[in-house]
Amino acid sequence: MRYEIHRFDINMEKDQDKLKQFLNNLRGEIVAIIPNTKPTFQLMGATAKTDFLYIIEKI
Repeated sequence: MRYEIHRFDINMEKDQDKLKQFLNNLRGEIVAIIPNTKPTFQLMGATAKTDFLYIIEKI
């Protein structure tokens, strides 16, 4: 078995269609999607932001 790890930089508000197109164009099976989240502080309180995704594909 071979695995490919892709890094997908994402802005969650505007890149949903880009992510859908990327996932549909993969040739293998998606094993896992791992988000990289970091805490951020805004006026209304603490929240988290996703910067990028690791997508693991089994070829």
